[in-house]
Amino acid sequence: MAKSKKTPSRIRYEQSHPTVSFRVSKELYDRLQAIKETTGLSNADLLKIAAGKLEVKIRREDEIRQQAYEEGRLKGFELAESIFKITYPCGKCKRMMEVDTEEEKEAIRKFMIKGGWCHGDCNNP
Repeated sequence: MAKSKKTPSRIRYEQSHPTVSFRVSKELYDRLQAIKETTGLSNADLLKIAAGKLEVKIRREDEIRQQAYEEGRLKGFELAESIFKITYPCGKCKRMMEVDTEEEKEAIRKFMIKGGWCHGDCNNP
């Protein structure tokens, strides 16, 4: 079987770009894969960062978790507000007001009782 010869350009490329190969623990490998997936960086880019040749701001995991927590909290708050917040126009200026005082809640209770409001199931005999 004949060996294929490397072209001069391939030889120069391999000399100027040597292969780096090493083994790591499964834990470190999984961590590197997660970093690559999150940042979109290649193995070569990660090695450049470690060698100080490429400056990239990689946020720490706790910063990412904190941001995700805050975004989730805000979305949850907005959803709860859209479901439970009760507003009505001011009797004088007509700007919207929120029900948030005990007096307002008591007025609503009295209105509901006076109007005979009940559960939907209770309304169907």
